[in-house]
Amino acid sequence: MQREYPDRPLVGVGGVILHEGRALIVQRGKPPRQGEWTVPGGMLEIGETLRSGVQREVLEETGLVVTAGEVLDVFDSIHRDPEGRTQYHYVLVDFLCTWVSGELQAASDVAQARWITREELDSMPLIGFTAQVIRKAFSLEQDNYKRH
Repeated sequence: MQREYPDRPLVGVGGVILHEGRALIVQRGKPPRQGEWTVPGGMLEIGETLRSGVQREVLEETGLVVTAGEVLDVFDSIHRDPEGRTQYHYVLVDFLCTWVSGELQAASDVAQARWITREELDSMPLIGFTAQVIRKAFSLEQDNYKRH
């Protein structure tokens, strides 16, 4: 699978994990987006379902076992080179995930991992739609809490 200058869009998955009133973010350790903060995730593998893919990616990147729940959002991530050619093109599916077990540790393609509160969202330099999808997860959690 060729990530740079692909023949077609690639499918990626992301996990928004909320635990004890905080959301998990990771700092990318490799291109594209090296050094930038987002939710854990990565490329879907052949023969893998979306939910099992996000659960695998979260475990590989953070050491956490999670259960993937509902889809929070689906969006395009398209990066063009200086000549205007499509260098990267991903279709990303972000899931609301529930923490099951494990101790947080930055691993695999991640330079750092940390928990942030809803109030910290605006002060964090997050990639693209990351803050929006985390806010959506916090709102869903709050709505579910009010119903119970």
